Amino acid sequence: MTDFNDIFSRRDMLKGTAAFMGAGAFSSFPFSNALAAGYPDQNIQVYVPTRAGGGADRNLRAFTGVWKNYLKTNFEPGFYPGAAGRVGYETYMGKAKDDCYHLIFGNMGPEVLNWVVKKPSFGLDEYFYFNQVDADPACIFVSNKSKFKHVDDIIAEGKKRTLNVGTSRLAHPASLGALVLAQKTGARFNLVPLSGGRNTRAGVTTGEVDFGVLPCSSVLRKKITVVALFDDKNPLPKRMPKAVLTNDHFKLGLPPLVAGARAFGIKKAAVDKHPDRFKTLVTTGEKVFSDPAYKKAVVKTKAPWELIKYGDVEACQQYVKYITDIGKDYKSLLTGKKKS
Repeated sequence: MTDFNDIFSRRDMLKGTAAFMGAGAFSSFPFSNALAAGYPDQNIQVYVPTRAGGGADRNLRAFTGVWKNYLKTNFEPGFYPGAAGRVGYETYMGKAKDDCYHLIFGNMGPEVLNWVVKKPSFGLDEYFYFNQVDADPACIFVSNKSKFKHVDDIIAEGKKRTLNVGTSRLAHPASLGALVLAQKTGARFNLVPLSGGRNTRAGVTTGEVDFGVLPCSSVLRKKITVVALFDDKNPLPKRMPKAVLTNDHFKLGLPPLVAGARAFGIKKAAVDKHPDRFKTLVTTGEKVFSDPAYKKAVVKTKAPWELIKYGDVEACQQYVKYITDIGKDYKSLLTGKKKS
């Protein structure tokens, strides 16, 4: 399986979009320097399939706070939590107009794994992602008051009793990492979905659960220690000095799990009807990443700038395929059903 870290390099935006849409479709895009005539002339609605206050909300506000300066309009987020993101997507696909004034902003990994577990009511080719804003590895974290000081302590205890593991959603790359770790080591883990990063952190710090799994940027707090990463490198060694690389340490044979892959998505019908508007979204969105104001906004949220990475349509499509393939390989763990 191809390592996502190898393919997630900065690409030429137009080339990436053409690769997804097809050369014929993309040739109809206007290539003048002017923005789409009269677009936008109203606020852009953003559907968020999680609760307010989580990682998606944080990244969305930091990004759109700068993006609005290029589009000359405001963004209005609406939060639709429920059913591990399914409610938000069903609402977006059912109610959003095909006008490029309605977008969805979610975490691709959990949502894609949700579709692996159970297909949605809409076709998976009816929407796509076009602007990924981060690449955040999955981690294992504990409260600083926990008796677990090393990931080996967790495994040893998990062989004695079943440990409760806090997670934001069952179908999540971080959850999948925990399940694979338990399978490979013989530890017993019981996943407890706590509906969002904030609730998961609270569950760990209060002792409601034994430890937690989330994207690492969501847990870099004073009361929390990251003890393991589901990645092939530690992107923040100074902030996560005790993080063990599970793949190396336990010989899991598991690809790196990018658990935080937040991205803007759009209905394909909207792009078919208004390719000029879509081009405006793409070109202005790309400019945000090199704007010093964006880095300042990210740092203000206390999220690590090192995990901010641009992903165009092609990069998003490759990530979706990558995480879908992993989900299919380990579907029995996500559903609790054994392979026949």
